[in-house]
Amino acid sequence: MDNLSRVAKVTYKRWKNPDEGDEAAFAGRSDEVQGTDSEICTVASSSMDSGDGPDSVGSNKRTTTETGTFTVDEALEAIGFGVFQWKISLLTGLSWVGDAMEMMILSILGPELHCEWSLPSYQVALITSVVFIGMGFGSPVWGNVSDKYGRKVGLTICMCWTLYYGILSAFAPIYGWLLALRGFVGLGIGGAPQSVTLYSEFLPVKARGICIVLIGAFWAVGAVFEVLLALWVMPTLGWRWLLGLSALPMALFVCFCFWLPESPRFDVLAGSREKAMATLARIAKDNGKPMPQGTLTVYKQTNRGQLKDLFSPQYWKTTLLLWFLWFANAFSYYGIVLLTTELFQAGDLCAVTQGAKIEPRCSLECKYLTTADYKDLLWTTLAEFPGLLVILLAIDYMGRKKSMALCFFMFSLCVLPLFACIGRIALTIFIFISRAFISGGYQVVFVYTPEVYPTETRALAMGTSSAIARIGALITPFVAQVLLRSSVYVTLSVYCACGLVAGIASLLLPIETLGRGLQESNLDQEVERQGTATPSQSYGTTQNTEQG
Repeated sequence: MDNLSRVAKVTYKRWKNPDEGDEAAFAGRSDEVQGTDSEICTVASSSMDSGDGPDSVGSNKRTTTETGTFTVDEALEAIGFGVFQWKISLLTGLSWVGDAMEMMILSILGPELHCEWSLPSYQVALITSVVFIGMGFGSPVWGNVSDKYGRKVGLTICMCWTLYYGILSAFAPIYGWLLALRGFVGLGIGGAPQSVTLYSEFLPVKARGICIVLIGAFWAVGAVFEVLLALWVMPTLGWRWLLGLSALPMALFVCFCFWLPESPRFDVLAGSREKAMATLARIAKDNGKPMPQGTLTVYKQTNRGQLKDLFSPQYWKTTLLLWFLWFANAFSYYGIVLLTTELFQAGDLCAVTQGAKIEPRCSLECKYLTTADYKDLLWTTLAEFPGLLVILLAIDYMGRKKSMALCFFMFSLCVLPLFACIGRIALTIFIFISRAFISGGYQVVFVYTPEVYPTETRALAMGTSSAIARIGALITPFVAQVLLRSSVYVTLSVYCACGLVAGIASLLLPIETLGRGLQESNLDQEVERQGTATPSQSYGTTQNTEQG
């Protein structure tokens, strides 16, 4: 690769465990001298000279035990899951709760402003659209920032940004100001997926799938909490208080973000050797486990977070398929949410499901949300939890690809009965199940994306994928609300077909990441394909890929 030096330079520095009571002392060492204490091994390049010959390649195939070296992956596996991971789960979960509340408020804010400010329907819809537009622009920007300057930096800045403009939104005097401020909120929310990137880089392989899915539970908690908060605040205090109080989880995150460490995987690629070791030592201390003995293999790479790396020979197919899956997830998820209210408000469900047109309502017709509306919204939001339960049971048994395919196929299967004349109870049940599966599929793609890409492009991949998802979220109102008024059959067919195609696309993904260690650079994948060894692989864990 062009951005990696071809001459390998290896140096060692001794590191003493701070638990022993002494300050960390560093002394230069030659590559022949290896002590028994934990040390740092710096590999200034990550490409091998093609002229080394077979003997040199064979000599590089050494185990960790033989060389006394370890990678970040091996250190995390040795330390395991413990108190530290629980702490970071709660902290990154706060950002996810805040994200869910800012998104859920859109379905509550629209009807209120529609009545209070006498807004026409298109202006109400624009309040939602401007948030998605902001997220579409913000997601790749925050991903690039996180790959270049650190996961902690990117996540903290975007949360501060969202908190600031979220609170300002509560003081918006007129519609134009509110629209601009909510757009800036969307720009900040676009960085929320970086919490998953950061969180995944602290997890051992066996715990990663289940833990990232459980982080999705924070989203469900945030959505439910927003509905309950609205039920309490809206009848008495109004929408401005709701906007202000909805920013509380992000305020808590900002207050405690000083505790949040930088990802040791990022520090490894950034060349911050001492920071990576200090973070690993901190994790080991919190978990009550000893640090691995030996030297830490470090790659320093300066050209991180480049879009072209997502389209390198080994990743272009994965990137295109994943972008479509993120699009399909958002398109289907927000589509079924919108269809819920539209079909319930249509009145004669049999006439609707038999293909009759839904008559448009007056754009200035005013209807405040009632207590019954909030309860219905709460019940549909609770569908997130069964979806999480299904994925928890499937993701580590079926694998990521098959779990995604299952969710999409079941979503399409549950949409099919809506073509028939079914009663309100049956309609509610099928919509509930379809939302449960599509929300579960969303969680799987959040697990798969950070696992399949290397550290150098992981945050950018999450950011660009999230941006593509926002395009799906922008388009789906025109199907679920506009096209629905012309033909219910066509509308349902679009969502059913989208689920089927996405299920097939899930199975076509080239790599299954179940049980696979996180890659540090594109070179790891290249070497796996060529069947040769590099310093990172010879010192690290074996990483297998399943080619579909």
